[in-house]
Amino acid sequence: MLNKIILMGRLVKDPELRRTQSGTAVTSFRIAVDRDFKSQDGSKQADFFDVVAWRGTAEFVSKYFTKGRMAIVEGRLQTRDWTDREGGKRVATEIVADNIYFGDSKRDGAGDYGSAPAPSYSAPAAGGYGSPAGGHSDFAEIGEEDGELPF
Repeated sequence: MLNKIILMGRLVKDPELRRTQSGTAVTSFRIAVDRDFKSQDGSKQADFFDVVAWRGTAEFVSKYFTKGRMAIVEGRLQTRDWTDREGGKRVATEIVADNIYFGDSKRDGAGDYGSAPAPSYSAPAAGGYGSPAGGHSDFAEIGEEDGELPF
């Protein structure tokens, strides 16, 4: 069987690190993923997904990601049943993250990993694949004024 999901979106709020009774790190957060099309009125739409990360991945996310940061989440889709305080049956569907990567670069933010501009869902999200902290790229950006691509 195959259960694999890869999403790229922006964090809706800061992740919060918690610990289980046995001391295992866990964090939950929500990401907004822009749809590839606009609605009839021309506005950009987004879907919101709940993500759960465990152990080292949870600690990494809580340390380096904040509201507005672009994240690439690789994991699996999971549903779980639970009972609320009133005795009602509930179902939660979430992504259990195996790996989480930066979807933007440090320079796209406000100068540190602690703050990035909040996204506007009326326009397409900016950003691309980035590298982890301290990563340097051997590639140079080509501006639109450069004309043709060099290949």
